[in-house]
Amino acid sequence: MAATMHDVSRLAGVSIKTVSNVINDYPYVREETRRRVLDAIATLGYTPNLSARSLRSGRTNVISLMIPDLRNAYFAELADSVMRAAADKGLSVLIEQFGDRREREIDVLRHPRAQMVDGVLYSVLALDEGDVGLIEEIATPMVLLGERIFNGPKDHVTMQNVEGARAATTHVVDQGRRRIVALGAHPGEVIGSAALRLSGYREALEEAGIAYDEQLVVPVGSWHRRNGADAMREFLARGVPFDAIVAFNDAIALGALRVLQENGLGVPDDVAVIGFDDIDETQYSMPTLSTIDPGRDDIARTAVELLLRRIEGAGAPFTPEEVLVPFQLRTRESTAVPALVR
Repeated sequence: MAATMHDVSRLAGVSIKTVSNVINDYPYVREETRRRVLDAIATLGYTPNLSARSLRSGRTNVISLMIPDLRNAYFAELADSVMRAAADKGLSVLIEQFGDRREREIDVLRHPRAQMVDGVLYSVLALDEGDVGLIEEIATPMVLLGERIFNGPKDHVTMQNVEGARAATTHVVDQGRRRIVALGAHPGEVIGSAALRLSGYREALEEAGIAYDEQLVVPVGSWHRRNGADAMREFLARGVPFDAIVAFNDAIALGALRVLQENGLGVPDDVAVIGFDDIDETQYSMPTLSTIDPGRDDIARTAVELLLRRIEGAGAPFTPEEVLVPFQLRTRESTAVPALVR
């Protein structure tokens, strides 16, 4: 038969309450007593009944991460960062995908599963500031990620999109490039990653005294490799002169890189290419891809810490925090700065 808490209590020579305090990591237990209990648990192979424990405590020690698409390498790596940050706090992570459909995103947000966890990290995609009322409806503690809702009713942790794109564009300008493609635009978008990164691109051009040219702004719908490759082929067919690409994420940069090479264009000799996100693959492409590291691990760690703070203070009034994490420029072979390659 499976060992019980009573068995642990008898073997350790302590009360059941003391065993419970050790299991729940109660701080005011003498170290010698804690060690006896832990040794007894190991000897007996005792496993706490987590379901009963959660009923008593009102906590599941599980949080939810709601993201658009694990096929997007950035979100896959973000999920990994969140899971590691959560594990450091003794939390498990339930991952929910909602794709690119607004209706599906709302369904996932309102699903009963969102009420069965201690808290939610929600990477907003299709909703915007007009949907603040919907976000306010969610009683479960929540931290927002992404670039769709700023200064909303929940804590918000995100990256410096404008500043990062400006740094990427300035970097290729500093290499002497003047005909710079902005790859990944979403025409008509006012908020969101594409709009913010286009803004940073334009700011860098203005600072360098380079005229903004709509011909060099290339739309890409979903930011996947295939879409970046297709957009690059269409752009090359137009015959517009260019000498650099600032891609709004790494996946479309990698797709474009393939097409450039298929068409006999050297990178970086003919065209410098830089991406955004610093996904792992960028270090192994040919050539390795310069990119913006948006601070993914910092985003995950900060978001988990904020969420845990709201969980522990559930019901208490608070002023939502807006956190922009630092970014870094990662210069590699695709922009040919040998002295800075790392």
